[in-house]
Amino acid sequence: MAVQLHQWTAALYLVACLVAWLGLGLRARWLERAAVGVLAAGALVHLAAFSQLHNLNPPPPLTDLPAAVSFMACAGVFFFLALMLWLRLAGLAALVAPLAFLSTFFAATQLPDAPVASFGGSGSLPHLHVLLAGTGLAFLGVSGLAGSLFLLEHHRLKTKQPVRLPLPSLEALDRVNRVSLLAGFPLLTLGVVTGMMWVENVQGSLWSGTQHQTFSAIAWAVYAVLVTLRFGSSQGARQAAASAVGGFALLFFAVIGVEMLA
Repeated sequence: MAVQLHQWTAALYLVACLVAWLGLGLRARWLERAAVGVLAAGALVHLAAFSQLHNLNPPPPLTDLPAAVSFMACAGVFFFLALMLWLRLAGLAALVAPLAFLSTFFAATQLPDAPVASFGGSGSLPHLHVLLAGTGLAFLGVSGLAGSLFLLEHHRLKTKQPVRLPLPSLEALDRVNRVSLLAGFPLLTLGVVTGMMWVENVQGSLWSGTQHQTFSAIAWAVYAVLVTLRFGSSQGARQAAASAVGGFALLFFAVIGVEMLA
């Protein structure tokens, strides 16, 4: 059932993606709102799919890459939908939906025969690490997507291009960037801390020296600098948007890319 629900989730996210891009192309607000509705339906099915993972034989631990990616996508979509209640961000669904589809499709094709996680361990620490780090990555992913649209719209305004896609305003996108960074970085920090506690529990030391841990520490340090610049100085909105895009690209490689290349 978990695999089938993931397949249905991927299908709904794909429909949301197509409707969102059609809404942008036709500049039809009602299509953008419809895309958000389909995305919300997909998120509910996704939640049900994720809750059924324990029924697989064998049940995959949350530390396995497909299960972790599925959780991150689910958390990211729900965070986006929560922001929708506050801001007019329907245009952002054109970027959220494709990434949610790709993540869920990946999980659906890998479950239940995914390779065993490269790092072992038992107890609550591994799952707590994935929950915290995965939620932080999802929130920071929304920040990166908002930064991408900010740069696109800023370039359009600067070059005085006549055709305007129905995207969120620069002010709304900058606000999403701030909120996502403010919510995501503490969760990422807790994820790094619990990850080190997990390593210490398994190996007797806080540092394992693996590529995953090394790149994750580098990505966290980069985000620490970005947070300091964002909230501790007079960094401009455009620079903050570019930083959000670059920071998430590095974080995604550190958390997901390194595991896929291992």
